[in-house]
Amino acid sequence: MKILLLEDDIMLNDTITQYLISTGHAVHSVKDGTQCTQILKDERFDLLVFDINVPGIDGLTILENLHKEKRMIPTIFISALLDIEDISRAFDIGCHDYLKKPFHLKELVIRIDKILKTRAVPMKHKRLSKSYSFDCENMTLYFNNEPQVIRKRQLQIIELLTNNRSLVCNYDMFRDYVWNDDLIDNATIRAEVNRVKKVLKEDFINNIRGTGYMIERPNH
Repeated sequence: MKILLLEDDIMLNDTITQYLISTGHAVHSVKDGTQCTQILKDERFDLLVFDINVPGIDGLTILENLHKEKRMIPTIFISALLDIEDISRAFDIGCHDYLKKPFHLKELVIRIDKILKTRAVPMKHKRLSKSYSFDCENMTLYFNNEPQVIRKRQLQIIELLTNNRSLVCNYDMFRDYVWNDDLIDNATIRAEVNRVKKVLKEDFINNIRGTGYMIERPNH
């Protein structure tokens, strides 16, 4: 697993980095929130381990900004903060776990392994993005293996695109599969697909201008 560690305490940063490397993870460590933000623009990570109070941009704000960009990366906060408001905010903005300092390094690895297990996609699911998968047999959309409740027509749109990953689904295919050949115009189809995109936490539906839409096969 490729991990980005944000921790401004030099000794703790080095200790965590070496321990995670020794347990088989690839670790990129930084000590400043501004630097962390820049690295996130240039690289992809499987997991974030963030302190909260760091120089530059704090850990909570970084995660908030990622979610505004619909980049959902599992995150563990490590902090000495005890304020329930900070802890509550951390979970509200989407962190997966919270470890209070000081903690045992093995406990951090246990929390990481737990996230790994919950993110393992069942064989019958088709991967759509970093966090989304689709069970065609039961016509169910999953986010981090949690079933999502969306409208039937939206599910049909995702099912059509899923069954044709890496292929462009043109407007006639949508009319045939989703609207049963009803004589609807392309603008109506675009509006419905845009509604689907708005409810998703990750943007994996690509607009092929003038033709239709597609989902690319994830390379991770």
